[in-house]
Amino acid sequence: MLNLNSHDISTELLLGLDESAMIMLDGILVHQDIVAPLISLKAAAASSGFELRIASGFRSFERQLAIWNAKAAGERVLLDDAGLVLDCASLSESELMAAILRWSALPGASRHHWGTDIDVYDAAAVASDYQVQLTPTEVADEGVFGPFHKWLDGEFAAGRGNGFFRPYNIDRGGIAPERWHLSYAPLAAFCDLALHAELLQQALQRREDLRLKNVILRELPHIFRRYIAVPASCYPASYADALRGREVL
Repeated sequence: MLNLNSHDISTELLLGLDESAMIMLDGILVHQDIVAPLISLKAAAASSGFELRIASGFRSFERQLAIWNAKAAGERVLLDDAGLVLDCASLSESELMAAILRWSALPGASRHHWGTDIDVYDAAAVASDYQVQLTPTEVADEGVFGPFHKWLDGEFAAGRGNGFFRPYNIDRGGIAPERWHLSYAPLAAFCDLALHAELLQQALQRREDLRLKNVILRELPHIFRRYIAVPASCYPASYADALRGREVL
């Protein structure tokens, strides 16, 4: 049985303010605890003809804040569920916030802050100069990375995921499905339990440079439930069983 009290998760790690536990793997920062199981998963992929490569790993609070503010200011393209560009100027603050949350986490609330979560692709499927976009089209079964993700599906279903799983495997009305996003359950479970809306609210209240701050703070309980909390059922069975009944998740 998973002991949910066996890890001491710092507030700084949860919020993306501490990267002392991060190390470089293939040029990407990740939490040191995921390196060995990820290398093992990469080896299994290679034996099946795939080259598992990380597109994104650890992301700091400041980096997530920059992404958020750029989207809120209309400086980055914002897409709807169909992949079409939205007209940000026509949206209310609440609508704009929801549109950003569909694809990007609030600063302080990204699972990438923990170093446990990575975005992956199959480098063997594309030319070396291919620009990975991490779009639903790329990872669909018929997409360029479709065979790789179908292989991953099989590994996860057979219990050979080395602790990794997809937190955004289906559309629950919050964050859009992200087939490319993997999370390492043995550490992410503790981070999930340690992060709560009150902690996030305290962190965001201190940031005067956060765009849409007023509407975010006003709607934060709803945001947390819909866009941040990941159900226990997403986790591999041993973690799901331990997490059920403690649905801070």
